[in-house]
Amino acid sequence: MKAPLIGVTGRRWSAARLSSAVPPAMSGLNVDVHFADYAASIAAAGGIPVQLTRDAPVTALLERLDGLVLSGGADIDPSRYGEHADPDLGEVEPDRDAWELALLDAAASLGLPVLGVCRGLQLLNVASGGTLHQHVELDEGAGHPQWDVDGHVATHTVTTVAGTTIRSLVGASIAVNSLHHQVVATVGEGLIVTAHASDDVVEGLESADGRIVAVQWHPELLAKPDPTFRWIVEGGRRYYAQR
Repeated sequence: MKAPLIGVTGRRWSAARLSSAVPPAMSGLNVDVHFADYAASIAAAGGIPVQLTRDAPVTALLERLDGLVLSGGADIDPSRYGEHADPDLGEVEPDRDAWELALLDAAASLGLPVLGVCRGLQLLNVASGGTLHQHVELDEGAGHPQWDVDGHVATHTVTTVAGTTIRSLVGASIAVNSLHHQVVATVGEGLIVTAHASDDVVEGLESADGRIVAVQWHPELLAKPDPTFRWIVEGGRRYYAQR
């Protein structure tokens, strides 16, 4: 069987943000930014990573893929869940919000397996009608956020829920990194909580049909091949076989 094609979302920035790397004449152009560890994790699990662009019809794009990874990044615009911006809200990218929400809708229509990472978990929750706490302060015990620690280093332990997909992948607990300052407030309709930090912050969600798995940590920075990336690649294999 062919290796499945797994798409990965990314960010779109003005080239001016990379001013030291581009000449002034190009500073008004846009660049698509993808952290390479996502692609490396997909490849390590046996898949073929595809770094996605917004310059294609969403459904047509996903019809060529076997799985989707919603990557980390900027905060979600709080207007998406009916709130005004708090003073501690980080950078938002409304165009990315709209694009990834459309990808989620199209993935649902196609039955495509989806892995959400950090922001990807938060987006899944908002898409399902849930809300977010816009900012949490550093908690040394629970370990979020930990901006001053290398993301390859685990900073706290997450406990998984029995009977969930993530429990089957990583066991009863797992040491993880923490690169987020937002967390789930109210859980979206139809979602199952699959993991918690020691302060009860939601660290995992999945859909009732098992098609979507999302984690608050960054598994792409942990040991490869990571179980969650093996899950999306194996899900992609099954999806490809059923086409």
